[in-house]
Amino acid sequence: MKVALITGSSRGIGAATARELAAAGYAVCINYIEREDKAEELAAALRAEGHAVLTHRADVADAAAVREMVRRVERELGAVTLLVNNAGIAEQHLFQDISPEWWQRIFAVNLGGCFNCTQAVLPHMLHEHAGCIVNVSSIWGSHGASCEVAYSSTKHAIIGLTRSLAAELAPSNIRVNCVAPGVIDTDMVKVLGQETLDSLAHEVIPMGRLGTPEEIARAIRFLADEASYTTGQVLGCDGGFII
Repeated sequence: MKVALITGSSRGIGAATARELAAAGYAVCINYIEREDKAEELAAALRAEGHAVLTHRADVADAAAVREMVRRVERELGAVTLLVNNAGIAEQHLFQDISPEWWQRIFAVNLGGCFNCTQAVLPHMLHEHAGCIVNVSSIWGSHGASCEVAYSSTKHAIIGLTRSLAAELAPSNIRVNCVAPGVIDTDMVKVLGQETLDSLAHEVIPMGRLGTPEEIARAIRFLADEASYTTGQVLGCDGGFII
């Protein structure tokens, strides 16, 4: 059976990815840390459609919690064949206003979460000589952004992790790729304000609109199911923001 663990999947891109992968025949684990209500609502909807679903609360920055989550997935759904490292946090700060605590926390979640989850699922993938990992970076990981130094740094590091790990795992037939979303219509970007979002859509993004979580989910599924000879790549999904 195809089994997908999608971190940070109670809402936004993660939730859309859970829906997309379930429709593609995956049993899915919906990981969350705060929004249990959204996770259970999504799980109920997927179960009503006949899909195998598990919800599990775990902070991806906590390696022990991640290992327990993966063990539970293996017991109840089967070994993870697809890991989507989507969980992430963001805040806007001038560089001189970033606290050491926030710097450590954003790296622990955004980058450390990729490390913890990947290490937890790799033993089975290596044993089976098969598997797929899709990391979620950002255009700010390629481009950089004012007042987003911490976030951009983590997302740039995820790109480096993707490329290096892909080279290491390719001989074991494990593919590692990355999507780099642009400005996507989720709760995370709403903090920018509608005026800023409208300006980005109409003045900066060549396609003239924000992206949708469903469009990113389809890109993730493409890398997981269709791009069988693709590894170490960063797929930009940004409406032409970076060309």
